[in-house]
Amino acid sequence: MGNCTGSAMEELQACESHQWYRKFMTDYPSGLLTFYEFKQLFGLRNLSDTSNAYVETMFTTFDMDNDGFIDFMEYVAALSLVLKGGVQQKLRWNFKLYDVDRSGYIDRDELLQIIKSIRAINGIPSKVSSEDFANIVFDKIDINGDGEVSYEEFMEGVQNDSMLLATLTESLDLTHIVQKIQREMRTNI
Repeated sequence: MGNCTGSAMEELQACESHQWYRKFMTDYPSGLLTFYEFKQLFGLRNLSDTSNAYVETMFTTFDMDNDGFIDFMEYVAALSLVLKGGVQQKLRWNFKLYDVDRSGYIDRDELLQIIKSIRAINGIPSKVSSEDFANIVFDKIDINGDGEVSYEEFMEGVQNDSMLLATLTESLDLTHIVQKIQREMRTNI
């Protein structure tokens, strides 16, 4: 079998499918990725309860059949979203991630919880407190001022604000994980 040297950062190439499958099955012989293994994949340890809840919500959004595991097809779908997904797809995923209680709306507390979690995981200090940043974001996207952000408000508000769009795009930047997996695949060929 030929060596695939194309950049998966641009797209998940068909010639790599077999290698991705082989890597997944080598790392997860049961064919299922558990929540614990998901955290290991991202190198996440000793998380606060809030950060752990965020990672669990992220895991749940990738677990499309809600069986408590990520199988190979869900894994590929997640990679495709990260690598090839357009702005609309990524924003739809972000809305689902931020809507912690699955009500169809994001409230200030949910937004604040996610912002605190992302900051804790990334370890990035900020001049603006999480509370102030959540209020700024919420005020920008809660167009009708009802205290909840609908999917439509979220999509419109984020796409009309370049700072928010950049921030959300960066929050889904998992290229370092994909690069790590690719390096491991190349060394095992």
